Amino acid sequence: MTGSGDSGRHNHGDAVLAVDSGGSGLRVALGTAERGALARRSSPVPVRIGARGIDPGHLMEQLVPLVRTLSAETGISRPATAVVGAAGLSTLGDALRAELPGALTREFGVRTTALAADAVTAYVGALGPRPGAVVAAGTGLIAIGTDLTAWQRADGWGHLLGDCGSGAWIGRAGLEAALRAYDGRPGGSAALLVRAEERFGPMPELPGLLYPRSDRPAVLASFAPQVADCGPDDVVAAGILRTAARHMAESAAAVCPAGGEPRLALTGGLFGMGDPLLLPLAEELTGLLPHALRVPAEGDPLDGALRIATELATGTLTLPSEERLLSVKGPA
Repeated sequence: MTGSGDSGRHNHGDAVLAVDSGGSGLRVALGTAERGALARRSSPVPVRIGARGIDPGHLMEQLVPLVRTLSAETGISRPATAVVGAAGLSTLGDALRAELPGALTREFGVRTTALAADAVTAYVGALGPRPGAVVAAGTGLIAIGTDLTAWQRADGWGHLLGDCGSGAWIGRAGLEAALRAYDGRPGGSAALLVRAEERFGPMPELPGLLYPRSDRPAVLASFAPQVADCGPDDVVAAGILRTAARHMAESAAAVCPAGGEPRLALTGGLFGMGDPLLLPLAEELTGLLPHALRVPAEGDPLDGALRIATELATGTLTLPSEERLLSVKGPA
């Protein structure tokens, strides 16, 4: 498609494409460095992960029709700058780093591509290019921080090895407490047992329901809201949330700059659980990071990808580059 008039101007140096690829699918924004996002679209299908890690071919299969639709809406046919934020980039992104910039150039005429871990786009969406730390928590959990000379990350190791304090971690701990109550072992919670049986059925059937699932982290995380609901009246549930808050604060402290007045933000769906989690987390953060200024997140990971794209297009990017977290390919 060829733009005309005002849209033709957008087909040159200031046109930007931003992509957020995560467990819930693909979100895309197309716009200009001057005006920001002019239109957004999404697909609910997550990009496949195969033997080579994140599948660049499948990402492009998802991305092309979305961008074509956005091009028709905005008149932008050849964005000069693209930023793709992808979950798993740091450990599963070799094929994406090798193949995606060339694919974007061939398909859309992109000249400069930045590939970023979703933690980086979450950071930039929440804080912008400022020193600080961000805890991104949903099904999983990762903390990321920077002093603008280097990135630091903590946790994000998945539900089997880490993601301590995440939705999956809270849900698993809650189900363990329910099973302890079912068995009559110490540390059980009768309230969580009732909630678990309401959601999953008889406890002896729970392993058979859970273990064969490929989406075990999401299934575990689905029980986290029940733990939060029980928190105000159940000492075991409250203890789980307090421990989760401590894990989060420890991860934040591991990545937050030690000097100055760094900013600290929380982002992700887990914090929608409200006071049962947020109140103990505020206490833990105050104890471990008294010098950090707590601020609300300004935006989400797609906003972060768009901001990085804008700064690349205008030559104002000040964030540190690191191959596995944020790398730029092309003239910029």
